[in-house]
Amino acid sequence: MKAIVDNFVAPECLQKIVILFQDAHFLMINKPSGLLSLSGKNPLNKDSVHFRLLQDFPSAKMVHRLDLGTSGIMLIALNKQANANLSKQFELRSVVKTYVSIIAGHVIDDSGQINMPIAKDPLLFPRLKTCVKYGKQAQTDYQVLERLQHPLSTRVSYHPQTGRTHQLRIHSQHIGHPILGCDLYGTQQTQHAANRLMLHAEKLQFDHPVTGQRILGECVCPF
Repeated sequence: MKAIVDNFVAPECLQKIVILFQDAHFLMINKPSGLLSLSGKNPLNKDSVHFRLLQDFPSAKMVHRLDLGTSGIMLIALNKQANANLSKQFELRSVVKTYVSIIAGHVIDDSGQINMPIAKDPLLFPRLKTCVKYGKQAQTDYQVLERLQHPLSTRVSYHPQTGRTHQLRIHSQHIGHPILGCDLYGTQQTQHAANRLMLHAEKLQFDHPVTGQRILGECVCPF
Protein backbone atom coordinates (compact mmCIF):
# COMPACT_ATOMS: atom_id res chain seq x y z
CA MET A 1 0.00 0.00 0.00
CA LYS A 2 1.26 3.46 -0.90
CA ALA A 3 2.46 5.55 2.06
CA ILE A 4 0.20 8.46 2.99
CA VAL A 5 1.88 11.85 2.59
CA ASP A 6 0.28 14.83 4.30
CA ASN A 7 1.20 17.94 2.32
CA PHE A 8 -1.33 20.17 4.06
CA VAL A 9 0.00 23.54 5.23
CA ALA A 10 -2.25 25.50 7.58
CA PRO A 11 -2.79 29.16 6.66
CA GLU A 12 -1.37 31.74 9.05
CA CYS A 13 -3.62 32.40 12.05
CA LEU A 14 -3.40 35.98 13.30
CA GLN A 15 -6.01 35.60 16.04
CA LYS A 16 -4.83 35.24 19.62
CA ILE A 17 -5.63 32.57 22.19
CA VAL A 18 -7.80 33.93 25.00
CA ILE A 19 -7.40 32.47 28.50
CA LEU A 20 -10.85 32.02 30.03
CA PHE A 21 -9.72 30.57 33.37
CA GLN A 22 -6.43 29.67 35.03
CA ASP A 23 -5.32 28.05 38.26
CA ALA A 24 -2.25 26.05 39.28
CA HIS A 25 -3.52 22.88 37.61
CA PHE A 26 -5.17 23.73 34.30
CA LEU A 27 -6.18 26.40 31.81
CA MET A 28 -9.43 26.89 29.96
CA ILE A 29 -8.85 28.76 26.72
CA ASN A 30 -10.76 29.98 23.69
CA LYS A 31 -9.08 28.53 20.60
CA PRO A 32 -9.53 30.63 17.46
CA SER A 33 -10.74 29.04 14.25
CA GLY A 34 -7.83 28.37 11.91
CA LEU A 35 -5.27 27.42 14.56
CA LEU A 36 -3.97 23.85 14.92
CA SER A 37 -4.27 22.24 18.34
CA LEU A 38 -0.86 20.57 17.98
CA SER A 39 2.06 21.38 15.71
CA GLY A 40 2.26 19.09 12.70
CA LYS A 41 5.17 17.05 11.34
CA ASN A 42 5.57 19.55 8.54
CA PRO A 43 7.82 22.37 9.90
CA LEU A 44 5.54 24.86 8.14
CA ASN A 45 2.82 23.80 10.60
CA LYS A 46 4.77 24.71 13.75
CA ASP A 47 2.26 27.28 14.98
CA SER A 48 -0.41 25.71 17.20
CA VAL A 49 -2.22 26.05 20.51
CA HIS A 50 0.41 23.88 22.18
CA PHE A 51 3.35 25.76 20.61
CA ARG A 52 2.00 29.14 21.69
CA LEU A 53 1.13 28.10 25.22
CA LEU A 54 4.55 26.55 25.83
CA GLN A 55 6.07 30.02 25.60
CA ASP A 56 4.33 31.07 28.83
CA PHE A 57 3.44 27.67 30.32
CA PRO A 58 6.39 25.27 29.72
CA SER A 59 4.57 22.38 31.44
CA ALA A 60 1.38 22.72 29.35
CA LYS A 61 -0.05 19.38 28.17
CA MET A 62 -2.87 18.84 25.68
CA VAL A 63 -5.77 16.93 27.24
CA HIS A 64 -7.85 16.92 24.04
CA ARG A 65 -7.94 18.59 20.63
CA LEU A 66 -10.22 20.63 18.42
CA ASP A 67 -10.10 20.53 14.62
CA LEU A 68 -8.27 23.34 12.82
CA GLY A 69 -11.48 25.13 11.82
CA THR A 70 -13.29 24.63 15.13
CA SER A 71 -13.19 27.45 17.64
CA GLY A 72 -14.01 27.45 21.32
CA ILE A 73 -13.21 26.07 24.70
CA MET A 74 -10.23 23.81 25.28
CA LEU A 75 -8.81 22.33 28.48
CA ILE A 76 -5.03 22.40 29.02
CA ALA A 77 -3.31 20.59 31.91
CA LEU A 78 -0.41 22.36 33.64
CA ASN A 79 1.19 19.34 35.34
CA LYS A 80 1.42 15.56 34.94
CA GLN A 81 -1.06 14.79 37.71
CA ALA A 82 -3.74 17.08 36.28
CA ASN A 83 -3.11 15.71 32.80
CA ALA A 84 -3.58 12.12 33.97
CA ASN A 85 -6.76 12.98 35.86
CA LEU A 86 -8.37 15.05 33.10
CA SER A 87 -7.36 12.57 30.39
CA LYS A 88 -9.03 9.81 32.40
CA GLN A 89 -12.23 11.83 32.60
CA PHE A 90 -12.29 12.15 28.81
CA GLU A 91 -11.57 8.42 28.50
CA LEU A 92 -14.44 7.57 30.85
CA ARG A 93 -16.73 10.02 29.00
CA SER A 94 -17.59 11.92 32.16
CA VAL A 95 -16.71 15.20 30.43
CA VAL A 96 -19.84 16.82 28.96
CA LYS A 97 -19.21 18.73 25.73
CA THR A 98 -21.59 21.15 24.02
CA TYR A 99 -21.03 22.59 20.55
CA VAL A 100 -22.96 25.10 18.48
CA SER A 101 -23.06 24.66 14.72
CA ILE A 102 -24.83 25.97 11.64
CA ILE A 103 -25.70 23.20 9.21
CA ALA A 104 -27.17 23.24 5.71
CA GLY A 105 -30.93 23.06 5.21
CA HIS A 106 -33.73 22.76 7.74
CA VAL A 107 -33.57 19.81 10.13
CA ILE A 108 -37.07 18.36 10.49
CA ASP A 109 -36.95 17.00 14.05
CA ASP A 110 -36.38 19.44 16.93
CA SER A 111 -34.04 16.95 18.60
CA GLY A 112 -32.58 13.54 17.99
CA GLN A 113 -29.62 11.22 18.15
CA ILE A 114 -27.17 10.18 15.44
CA ASN A 115 -25.67 6.70 15.86
CA MET A 116 -23.22 5.88 13.10
CA PRO A 117 -19.77 4.25 13.49
CA ILE A 118 -16.75 6.04 12.02
CA ALA A 119 -13.75 4.38 10.37
CA LYS A 120 -10.44 5.34 8.78
CA ASP A 121 -9.80 4.65 5.12
CA PRO A 122 -6.30 5.24 3.65
CA LEU A 123 -7.85 5.91 0.25
CA LEU A 124 -9.86 8.84 1.63
CA PHE A 125 -7.12 10.51 3.75
CA PRO A 126 -7.51 13.00 5.41
CA ARG A 127 -11.23 12.24 5.34
CA LEU A 128 -12.86 9.47 7.37
CA LYS A 129 -16.04 7.56 6.60
CA THR A 130 -19.10 6.02 8.20
CA CYS A 131 -18.85 2.24 8.34
CA VAL A 132 -21.16 -0.06 10.30
CA LYS A 133 -18.93 -3.12 9.83
CA TYR A 134 -15.49 -1.75 10.69
CA GLY A 135 -16.14 1.63 12.31
CA LYS A 136 -15.87 2.58 15.96
CA GLN A 137 -19.05 3.51 17.83
CA ALA A 138 -19.94 7.20 17.48
CA GLN A 139 -22.98 8.85 19.01
CA THR A 140 -24.14 12.47 18.84
CA ASP A 141 -27.24 14.05 20.40
CA TYR A 142 -28.57 17.23 18.82
CA GLN A 143 -31.14 19.92 19.49
CA VAL A 144 -32.40 22.54 17.04
CA LEU A 145 -31.85 26.09 18.32
CA GLU A 146 -33.08 28.06 15.32
CA ARG A 147 -34.07 27.55 11.69
CA LEU A 148 -32.56 30.23 9.46
CA GLN A 149 -33.55 31.46 6.01
CA HIS A 150 -30.52 33.19 4.47
CA PRO A 151 -28.95 30.84 3.68
CA LEU A 152 -31.44 28.06 4.37
CA SER A 153 -29.79 26.48 7.41
CA THR A 154 -30.25 25.33 11.00
CA ARG A 155 -28.45 26.40 14.15
CA VAL A 156 -28.04 23.32 16.32
CA SER A 157 -26.58 22.36 19.67
CA TYR A 158 -24.50 19.19 19.50
CA HIS A 159 -23.73 16.94 22.47
CA PRO A 160 -21.24 14.25 21.36
CA GLN A 161 -21.29 11.18 23.59
CA THR A 162 -18.10 9.87 21.99
CA GLY A 163 -15.01 11.70 20.78
CA ARG A 164 -14.18 10.36 17.33
CA THR A 165 -12.08 12.43 14.93
CA HIS A 166 -14.31 14.64 12.73
CA GLN A 167 -17.36 13.15 14.46
CA LEU A 168 -19.67 16.16 14.28
CA ARG A 169 -18.73 16.96 10.70
CA ILE A 170 -19.25 13.37 9.57
CA HIS A 171 -22.52 12.94 11.48
CA SER A 172 -23.84 16.22 10.04
CA GLN A 173 -23.07 14.97 6.54
CA HIS A 174 -24.62 11.58 7.34
CA ILE A 175 -28.02 13.11 8.13
CA GLY A 176 -27.87 15.21 4.95
CA HIS A 177 -27.05 18.52 6.63
CA PRO A 178 -23.30 19.21 6.32
CA ILE A 179 -21.76 21.96 8.44
CA LEU A 180 -21.41 25.24 6.57
CA GLY A 181 -17.80 26.04 5.75
CA CYS A 182 -16.65 22.41 6.02
CA ASP A 183 -14.02 21.60 3.38
CA LEU A 184 -14.03 17.82 3.88
CA TYR A 185 -17.63 16.69 4.33
CA GLY A 186 -20.08 18.54 2.18
CA THR A 187 -20.59 20.12 -1.23
CA GLN A 188 -18.88 23.07 -2.90
CA GLN A 189 -22.03 25.06 -2.18
CA THR A 190 -22.04 24.33 1.56
CA GLN A 191 -18.26 24.77 1.79
CA HIS A 192 -18.45 28.29 0.34
CA ALA A 193 -21.58 29.25 2.30
CA ALA A 194 -19.40 30.51 5.19
CA ASN A 195 -15.92 31.97 5.57
CA ARG A 196 -15.01 29.45 8.30
CA LEU A 197 -16.14 26.11 9.69
CA MET A 198 -19.34 26.93 11.53
CA LEU A 199 -18.57 24.79 14.57
CA HIS A 200 -17.80 26.16 18.04
CA ALA A 201 -17.09 24.38 21.32
CA GLU A 202 -19.35 26.35 23.65
CA LYS A 203 -19.37 24.47 26.97
CA LEU A 204 -17.29 21.93 28.85
CA GLN A 205 -18.27 20.25 32.12
CA PHE A 206 -15.69 18.28 34.11
CA ASP A 207 -14.39 17.62 37.63
CA HIS A 208 -11.54 19.70 39.00
CA PRO A 209 -8.47 17.39 38.90
CA VAL A 210 -7.58 18.10 42.54
CA THR A 211 -10.71 19.20 44.43
CA GLY A 212 -13.22 17.09 42.46
CA GLN A 213 -15.58 20.06 42.23
CA ARG A 214 -17.77 20.01 39.13
CA ILE A 215 -16.85 22.86 36.80
CA LEU A 216 -18.79 24.36 33.89
CA GLY A 217 -16.66 26.28 31.42
CA GLU A 218 -18.41 28.47 28.87
CA CYS A 219 -17.17 30.27 25.75
CA VAL A 220 -19.68 32.45 23.88
CA CYS A 221 -20.26 31.43 20.26
CA PRO A 222 -19.01 34.12 17.82
CA PHE A 223 -21.59 33.37 15.12
